[in-house]
Amino acid sequence: MKPALIDPYGRQVTNVRISLTPSCNLNCIYCHAEGEEQPKDQMSTDEIRTIIDAVCRFPIRSIKFTGGEPTLRDDLVEIIRSVPSHVESSMTTNGTLLADIADDLKGAGLSRVNISLDTLRHDRYKEITGKDLLSDVLAGIDASLDAGLTPVKLNMVLLKGINEDELAAFFDYVRGNRNLILQIIELMEFNECYSHADVNGLEQKIASQATEIVTRRMHHRKKYCIDGAEVEVVRPLHNTDFCGHCNRLRITSDGKLKPCLLRNDNVVDIRGKSGTELDDMILHAVSLRQPFYE
Repeated sequence: MKPALIDPYGRQVTNVRISLTPSCNLNCIYCHAEGEEQPKDQMSTDEIRTIIDAVCRFPIRSIKFTGGEPTLRDDLVEIIRSVPSHVESSMTTNGTLLADIADDLKGAGLSRVNISLDTLRHDRYKEITGKDLLSDVLAGIDASLDAGLTPVKLNMVLLKGINEDELAAFFDYVRGNRNLILQIIELMEFNECYSHADVNGLEQKIASQATEIVTRRMHHRKKYCIDGAEVEVVRPLHNTDFCGHCNRLRITSDGKLKPCLLRNDNVVDIRGKSGTELDDMILHAVSLRQPFYE
């Protein structure tokens, strides 16, 4: 195994996020598409395998598959199966197609899923995503729990004037189930969506109500336990603590290493590369990492 991937700021890269496709079956008003800038053709199965083999030559703990919507790929199970057993694999998905494939994903080695769910109301779901597929998402959550893709984390982007009044309903939804965790996420204003809510004030209120607070290793983010509901708050904007503990390296769907979600001026094109050359380019991308908020 190669040495640890440590950037010039002393942050070790232990998590790699691989976008499998720019395509999605929804059109969410806030989507940041993993920071991809006009992606072209998505990587093939073999190209993704080559990259997985390369990053796993370094001491990487986990790989998260993202999109677009990764479940749109017919070769998803095959891709997941290519992750070495010593590396955890997980996936972020909108959950609309999960119900029929959750068992297959678990069998291929997928450990857990993050599922985007911004509302529990059908009318609002259509307003936010363009389609009313809420019932499919809820079925996907149930199927993921049954398959053991746990803990299932529900990614709720807090949208001012749209879903702020549903927090109590979300708390009730996850309450009493240790395999369900609610992640309340601060809106990142990509896609001309400016419904930015006060997540900082919300976290202070949640902290005052919590019966237990656990600080996670990644980003020093806190998990709050409130009457049997487990809640995390993700605040990436203007957050030096978030950036100071970032352990991620991103790979776009068209084969570029992206050291930071919020920057596009330091990407490294690795498409078609392999072996020692690819290893060196991974090291170079890590050397370009710097906190966006310092």
